[in-house]
Amino acid sequence: MIATAAVLLALAGAPAQAAPRAAHAPVEVVAQNAEVQAEHRAATNPAYGNRDSGEPASGKEEQLDFLHHVQDSREWELPGTTVHFPPPHTWQVGPIDLTPTKFVVFLLLAGVLTVLTLLGGASLAAKAEPGVTAGKRHNIVEAMVLFIRNEVVMPNIGHGGEKFAPFVCTLFFFIMFANLLGIFPYGASATASISVTVGLALIVFLVVEVGAIISKGFGHWLHTVWMKPPGLSPVLGIAMAMFLLPLELLAKFVRPIALTIRLMANMTAGHIVLLAIISLIFVFGSWAVVIGPVFMAVAITFLEIFVAFLQAFIFAILSSVFIGLVRHAH
Repeated sequence: MIATAAVLLALAGAPAQAAPRAAHAPVEVVAQNAEVQAEHRAATNPAYGNRDSGEPASGKEEQLDFLHHVQDSREWELPGTTVHFPPPHTWQVGPIDLTPTKFVVFLLLAGVLTVLTLLGGASLAAKAEPGVTAGKRHNIVEAMVLFIRNEVVMPNIGHGGEKFAPFVCTLFFFIMFANLLGIFPYGASATASISVTVGLALIVFLVVEVGAIISKGFGHWLHTVWMKPPGLSPVLGIAMAMFLLPLELLAKFVRPIALTIRLMANMTAGHIVLLAIISLIFVFGSWAVVIGPVFMAVAITFLEIFVAFLQAFIFAILSSVFIGLVRHAH
């Protein structure tokens, strides 16, 4: 990004009298001259940063890099300091780099909050007398868990869905906390990373397929490849199988892809819009435009809170739908 910004700024700041000569020069020469000028400015002007070292730039370049809130990194910027992960060496296990990042820290925090919320609610429910609630915290947690179980899991999975209620509830609370942590100052939206959403979608995919095998045996995969309806000739049965097999296999992989893209895109888009509106203050550089962007940012922040709950709910309900689709023959 620093290199691209430096090239664009070099082209924009080129002297006007150089244009006629560049118009008659070959394209390669113009590009080469622009790159040389950009490298010269990056080396002589600290505002453009150090392109080779990858160090963050200062001045105007900091205004260009406003997507760090939804990007993973090996450092976490806090008021007055920056936490680096990890000092001083990386955690390399063979070919796999297990070095924690900012998103890993917030995913761990979301997991801790999920465990404390659900186990705390279960502990309060165990201590409560029959028919009597154990306080406001018990009421909130129990209401949310019962809503996910009775309105999301059971209607979409059907008979035997109570076995999957703990998984879907945990999934809902984990994604909800991960989404909400990105709204706080100095926070990060781990669910804006496609790596995180891919991991969640793969977990759902495994639960779906394992649940189908437990419910219908390994014949579940056999029916994906071949299922001849009664009264259909073998030739037409083979033709139908050849036609439906690619669609069946595609449907299995489209479902986790849909879960991945939906969650990642919604969380990324919301933060980009919010940051873009705030950046209007710096673009215009005037106190006269502060009221408009701040009002819009506050409104979008409340919308982001709603979206954080909504996306967790949608992920939970789609997971329940996918589980229910493969557990029943019809």
